Amino acid sequence: MRNYLQNGQVITVSTPTGGIASGEGLIVGNIFGIAAYSAAEGDPLELATTGVYKLPKATAAVLTVGARVAWDNTAKQVNTPGAGRFPIGTATEVAGNGITSVAVRLDGVATAAA
Repeated sequence: MRNYLQNGQVITVSTPTGGIASGEGLIVGNIFGIAAYSAAEGDPLELATTGVYKLPKATAAVLTVGARVAWDNTAKQVNTPGAGRFPIGTATEVAGNGITSVAVRLDGVATAAA
């Protein structure tokens, strides 16, 4: 295949305003990914679009294994699906009220705010 570019598990984007730290979640257009390293604004940045990652979670959100999760791009954390949140994958562990992080399997598909 002469037109093959890459497998898409990691893609390169431009770092947004304010820069980003390694391991932070990021929405670029309709793509959600995890920053592979820290980068300054405008620098090339590799985003992992699939895999399982431990991410910050809304403290009050109650998630079960397999529950659909969404990214709250304002609070920069995982929450239950809802208005203004971006679907990103499924929880791979139980994370109840008071828990501040959760393991998430990223879908690697285009997303848009609900």
